[in-house]
Amino acid sequence: MLHSLWKEAELSSESATPSWEIFHENSKTGHYDGALTNDQVVAEMDNLYDVFPYKQFPTIPLPETLAPINRSFMETITNRVTPKEIRPTTLTMEELRTILYCGYGVTRDNSDNEYITRPFRTVPSGGALYPLELYFYTNQRVTSLAAGLYHYSPVENAIQCIREGNFDEEIANTLVSFQTHLAFDTSLILFITAAFNRSTFKYKEKGYRFALFEAGHVAQNINLAATALELGVINIGGYHDRLVDRFLKIDGLNHATVYLNGICKGN
Repeated sequence: MLHSLWKEAELSSESATPSWEIFHENSKTGHYDGALTNDQVVAEMDNLYDVFPYKQFPTIPLPETLAPINRSFMETITNRVTPKEIRPTTLTMEELRTILYCGYGVTRDNSDNEYITRPFRTVPSGGALYPLELYFYTNQRVTSLAAGLYHYSPVENAIQCIREGNFDEEIANTLVSFQTHLAFDTSLILFITAAFNRSTFKYKEKGYRFALFEAGHVAQNINLAATALELGVINIGGYHDRLVDRFLKIDGLNHATVYLNGICKGN
């Protein structure tokens, strides 16, 4: 009797439509979907941050200059590999700025645009809504920076120190068991998070997809920037979401972690 109940449950589970399939179907764009007017979009954008200000924390200006790059574009593309040996190295502030700027920095002013006045960044973004935020943790592996958790402000070309201290063990606990060493063996760990409402207010369920697309664009730029600087990148998907969100002190629902990247010494 018990065996037959388990078998029935197993068959029922196998026949159920997977949640990812339901979401994908529900997030498709249809011919008759209602769309907001440009005025409505602009009004809502004015109500939303383009980047979280974190004004209560100390702001540290980043250098105006980028680190020198000697590799050509094709060399950078073809040399992008996951390092076989993961070891930390000390980064300069110029190298940090280059990685952050290439990942999600501001490239040009857009103030003369009638509708979308936010400045453009280094990656494409659905509706130029830029739903992502970048944080990073380093344990004294960036010259002149104390160990701690930082937030990147692209518009200001600056970072804010959100929490100072050594959090190696805490970060190790957020990673899956076979990758806990990355908390100790990388120079810094970047956290790409998404404030979904910046995108979904306009694009509804499709806006969630757009936020993930954008995270991929940012991560690839980070990979290429680090490779050009002869550094290595570990792209991390094996993390415990709730623990990472708790570490960043974000709610994990409206604002959640979507990707991690570890910067280390190149091969």
